[in-house]
Amino acid sequence: MPIYLYLDRRTFIHRLHPTVKILAVVAIFWSVYWVDNPLWLLPLGVLLMAGAQLTRAWPNFYSLRWLFVLLVFATTLTWTIFYRQGKPLLHLGPLFVSRASLEYGLGRGIKLAELLATSVLFLSTTKVEEFAFGLGELGVPYRVGFAITLAFRLVPLFIDSALTVVQAQSLRGYDFDSGSLITRVRRYVPVTVPVFMGALRKANNMAMALEARGFGYGTRPTSHVHYEIRPLDILTLIGVILLGAAYFLIYYTGHGAIAPG
Repeated sequence: MPIYLYLDRRTFIHRLHPTVKILAVVAIFWSVYWVDNPLWLLPLGVLLMAGAQLTRAWPNFYSLRWLFVLLVFATTLTWTIFYRQGKPLLHLGPLFVSRASLEYGLGRGIKLAELLATSVLFLSTTKVEEFAFGLGELGVPYRVGFAITLAFRLVPLFIDSALTVVQAQSLRGYDFDSGSLITRVRRYVPVTVPVFMGALRKANNMAMALEARGFGYGTRPTSHVHYEIRPLDILTLIGVILLGAAYFLIYYTGHGAIAPG
């Protein structure tokens, strides 16, 4: 089971400047934020699917397929019931379903799916070192950038520790697979103890290592990696700026809203 999403495909998206990739993520998040109509969200979905195809990142999307399905289904169902606007198609007691609520619920589900897809695509094409470099180029303080990138380093590490503990307990005869769903979930509870103990031990070791290397003292640390701005980076940056401007214009003209009728 892979715990890191980065895929070394060496495509042109992988070779983009880290700052440009971060700004592209911001532009897509910005674009998704302003639009509620699912029809106007579809072009962004097509763009993300094209990015997944170009970067050959489909294995990561496939491993998270059920998360996408549950996210869209649960969000659409929830907002369809609680968004009580428009002429009702079905009204039984507290249950209120209209065309506007269906469109709004589907739009919200697509929104969350596209935000998740953008994050998966970014992590599939960007190393943690590149992410840290891009944040620094954007003026993010080193400590803040380090804390952000540290989360991307530690989460896979903790997942790997949990998998190691589960495998070790399985070799000792502990059965995680038999019984009902609730029974299997309960059997995973004892695993959390060694995982948290290991996490605390790793955090303590990391704190001592950072202190020994003088973290937080002196000037901004130097880096062994450096990325040059190329013409393709400039063109991509212009494209993502135009994308964000176009979706704000869609919002400003009212085309991205849900019709109340």
